[in-house]
Amino acid sequence: MNKAVITLKLKYHNKAEQVLICFDYNKGILDLVRTIPNRKWSQSMRCWYIKRSDNAIKVIQKTLRDYSIDETKIVNAPVLNLTHNTSLLTKEQRTVLNEFYSYLKGKRYSKSTIGTYTFLVADFMAYYHKLTMAELTNRSIELYIEDIYIKRKYSISKQRQFISALKIFKNFNPSLPFEAIELIRPKRDRYLPTVLSKDEVIELIRVTKNLKHRAVIAIIYSCGFRISELINLELRDIDVNRRQILIKNSKGRKDRYVILAESFLPLLHNYISTYVPRRYFVEGQNDKKYSPESVRQFLRKSCKLAKIYKRVTPHTLRHSYATHLLEDGIDLRYIQELLGHSKPETTMIYTHVAKKDLLRIKSPLDIAVKQYNNTDNKNPKLVISGI
Repeated sequence: MNKAVITLKLKYHNKAEQVLICFDYNKGILDLVRTIPNRKWSQSMRCWYIKRSDNAIKVIQKTLRDYSIDETKIVNAPVLNLTHNTSLLTKEQRTVLNEFYSYLKGKRYSKSTIGTYTFLVADFMAYYHKLTMAELTNRSIELYIEDIYIKRKYSISKQRQFISALKIFKNFNPSLPFEAIELIRPKRDRYLPTVLSKDEVIELIRVTKNLKHRAVIAIIYSCGFRISELINLELRDIDVNRRQILIKNSKGRKDRYVILAESFLPLLHNYISTYVPRRYFVEGQNDKKYSPESVRQFLRKSCKLAKIYKRVTPHTLRHSYATHLLEDGIDLRYIQELLGHSKPETTMIYTHVAKKDLLRIKSPLDIAVKQYNNTDNKNPKLVISGI
């Protein structure tokens, strides 16, 4: 048997429970996995997967029998209850959802938020499709969260979205029996953002040979773009003479200006004259908007070439932009404006990753060793390594 180990895991993905097939790159395993019927590749999870069933697991075992398979994470794991199907909604419930959808549009929520909130409420109503609206209490919501969000290990952010959707749904229909004020959003996880060094950013741009890809990476970093801002950027909003770029209708329906880097201008001119985009800064086929996933794909390839082993996404370049501005002494209020943050608290997270001030702090171990060696004693100099 080959030494390579394949680990099978379970995850709720694409509205179904999936068996993840996880392994370090191995051409032999890869060729065999590709022969498994109905298997799919997930860019976000970076692994192959197949919808869970007894037959699917048997096929995996048979196909990969020459390798060691770790099944400890799927053995005896319960099948999750998948009863909430939106096709079960009654005519009355569908009418309410359509009215809720119109209500959100009237409140001028973004298209993405309208779709998400409507789906989350529809999912909840379908779960309790045998109950009337008047029977949905706060305890009903708690049981739903325990059975769906906790069992399926949904993220805290998704649970917060669900609570937000229900609070707005209560405003839309005040006669509902549950109390919105008692719906508590769980606290967010506070992760520090991944940040590249300036040298890593330069190396990332340098190893990217494709001109379009290089221009995209450079402009995301030099302007601190969100991926949506890059995709929607139009050529007419780039003002070379004033060294500014206008970002329209960004997150929170806000416009803002960012600085166009002078060092980026030669690359910009070369890219525009070579690819001749018509409307958007970066375009896909038939002059349509570029795909965010395409950006993520070539960014991963460039990171591999640059030997950067951190998990890097387009948003990592935005984090790096903000952190480097702070390290260069730019006031936090200006950084907040350049990033388009509504609250200064959001921008404050970069004070935890900026190393400008941290590098000035001496570890107490350094101070203790220095003081010991500076004292007038007969003991030999202290060397921590013991060498």
